[in-house]
Amino acid sequence: MKRLLTGGLAAMLVMLLPGCGDQTAAKPVIYLYPEEVTEVLAQLVYNGELTVTYPAYEDGWAVTAHPDGTLVDAEGKEYSYLFWEGSSDTEYDFSEGFCVAGKDTAAFLQGTLAEIGLTPREYNEFIVYWLPRMQGNAYNLISFQSDRYTETARLTIEPEPDSVLRVFMAWKPLEAPQEITPQTFAQFERDGFTVVEWGGCELP
Repeated sequence: MKRLLTGGLAAMLVMLLPGCGDQTAAKPVIYLYPEEVTEVLAQLVYNGELTVTYPAYEDGWAVTAHPDGTLVDAEGKEYSYLFWEGSSDTEYDFSEGFCVAGKDTAAFLQGTLAEIGLTPREYNEFIVYWLPRMQGNAYNLISFQSDRYTETARLTIEPEPDSVLRVFMAWKPLEAPQEITPQTFAQFERDGFTVVEWGGCELP
């Protein structure tokens, strides 16, 4: 099974955001792409409080997943993805990342998310959600999280997928530019049953 988490797993956590307090993991969405129509159970163990789920989470999400990403629940209702939001006091890793001028945010996200492995459909949905909050800032400090996020939001899926990509952007607005070591990303290959997740968190 191939799994890829954004960010440098070997990077030392040199700089964290201390005392962030309660914050929201905003719009993580989970896409399921099986090779054939498959009954799937997705379960999330979150180190915090789930505030919104759609469809309703209950003991997990039980759906029929189609190769094009369409999801159908037991009542025959269709969904494009699984959606959740939650609040936690996780301290995210800012030892690596990017400082981007607000006016350049759209182009940065499009190029970087494509490099990480999102498809145009996926990164366009990401950008449409986040860009209104970011483009008006002087600068944005951005770091795509890896184990710091996945330890907070542990996702299990049955049957087990072959490829998993979980993209979570922690960011905060800045008045002035800040130096930060740039992140690099391993190439993600979609092979077999593929699961893709994206989400983010704005920090004060």
